[in-house]
Amino acid sequence: MVDSEADAKTATYRLDSQIGYLLRLASQRHANIFQHHSVLDLTPTQFAALIRVSEVGECSQNHLGRMTSMDVATIKGVVGRLQRKDLVTLRSDPKDKRRTIIALSNKAAAMIDQLHDIGEDISNETLRPLTNNEKTRLLQILEKIS
Repeated sequence: MVDSEADAKTATYRLDSQIGYLLRLASQRHANIFQHHSVLDLTPTQFAALIRVSEVGECSQNHLGRMTSMDVATIKGVVGRLQRKDLVTLRSDPKDKRRTIIALSNKAAAMIDQLHDIGEDISNETLRPLTNNEKTRLLQILEKIS
């Protein structure tokens, strides 16, 4: 590349307009809002796992990892921490002893409505700077690129 081409490319590249940078900033903002609202001492990954189990019912740890976009090591740690908090129960799959089946504990089942409310509050606060049309469009676009 000729110096003038490199200079032109450098002049047009702005970090502030790059998707990765903007997504990271939005993610950091959302994480701060989540932290502020998380009266239940849950991480975002723990929150997602609990909500997903409440949606689908008991499931294997491997399947839960896929449904929450977590790798094997991450979901194992998340499930272990949820178990220590008495929010999930674990048992061996009677058809395949190598598989672990996860279910909500009674304690977690009793707080799912509260988790839904908190999750909605977090989403609303994260999206507060946008108009209703912008919120809808942003969520559609993010779903499309996810």
